[in-house]
Amino acid sequence: MKKLLNFLLILTFHFGYLEWGENNSSFIFEAEAEIFKKVGSDVLSAVHPLTVIPLIGIILLIITLFQSQPNKRLTFIGLACLGILMAVILLVGILGLNYKVVLSVIPFWIVAIFLIFTYRKSNK
Repeated sequence: MKKLLNFLLILTFHFGYLEWGENNSSFIFEAEAEIFKKVGSDVLSAVHPLTVIPLIGIILLIITLFQSQPNKRLTFIGLACLGILMAVILLVGILGLNYKVVLSVIPFWIVAIFLIFTYRKSNK
């Protein structure tokens, strides 16, 4: 169950939706692909806390998928790393009254809350 939740966390993170300017928008997986393209030519242009921190979170959560019992500490650090960007996206969506952006992050937060309750329940 915990591995499934970690996988769903990664999956729902990638479907976060961003809009900026007049005609600019992308899902996180599309933005991530653009960042990886830039890394090939100019590493420094892709290095930013809002790109590096979620990348660390994804790597940590992927590591937990290959463990027989997902490490709680790695899971929560990965969740926190992804949660930072998703919280920023949620805040921007709420402040901009953009329902598409807000709706895109809700699945991530539902999985995150369920994951937290699952880990709490297993500790009792």
